Amino acid sequence: MRIDVVSIFPEYLAPLELSLIGKARQDGLLQLNVHDLRTFTTDRHRTVDDTPYGGGAGMVMKPEPWAQALAAVAADRPGTSAAKPVLIVPSPAGERFTQATAHELAEEEQLVFACGRYEGIDERVMEWAAEHFTVRPMSLGDYVLNGGEVAVLAMVEAIGRLLPGVVGNPDSLVEESHSDGLLEYPVYTKPSSWRDRDVPAVLLSGNHGKIAQWRRHEQYRRTAERRPDLLAGFDAGALPRADRAAFADLGYDVVDGRLHRRPDAGGGQN
Repeated sequence: MRIDVVSIFPEYLAPLELSLIGKARQDGLLQLNVHDLRTFTTDRHRTVDDTPYGGGAGMVMKPEPWAQALAAVAADRPGTSAAKPVLIVPSPAGERFTQATAHELAEEEQLVFACGRYEGIDERVMEWAAEHFTVRPMSLGDYVLNGGEVAVLAMVEAIGRLLPGVVGNPDSLVEESHSDGLLEYPVYTKPSSWRDRDVPAVLLSGNHGKIAQWRRHEQYRRTAERRPDLLAGFDAGALPRADRAAFADLGYDVVDGRLHRRPDAGGGQN
């Protein structure tokens, strides 16, 4: 996969040289290029922003430097694929980035990230870019950052770790939060007793069937306590009896294949 990032703060992306993503770059599993937007300006002050039409606070990023930068990236696209590169624009006004989105984007040949700053990028850039890219404004969550770089760091790591060969043990990608729509179960390591707190006995039993069931039920409990919204879309139609009983203990009934919270159920819910 090739990833291009355009930013006025290219040094902000330095952490992508570290850890698994950095190793993936060194091993040739991931090609990542960071471009300084200011190199695509034409004035001696390297200006990338101006005042907004219609008034208001803040500044808006000028369209021409962005067009020049994105055109250069598009002209240098790899391979012979007819598919457009995907242009991701971090924005609180974008679609929500999820684990499912990460899996989807990990299948692409080229991703381009446009890191906006100030009040954002002139909207005409998105309209123009649609001729050359599949444009997807994207948000990490319902909050506002100073710029897109932090979001890009998070998204590149979430996507990059899904590429074949990046994570040493691919099984670890299966048993983690959001991989199946649930939060991950709690994990423990040695010693088995620490500061008067013991590891759950089932994990020491050697009974892999019971361990798997315990972990699954812990996923249910943790998700119900911390992110009950995730259970609204959970497919419970094929759950075995023991799993239905676990949800019943948490205050949920299975009705027409979906989980329904009982009105009289208490504890830990939003």
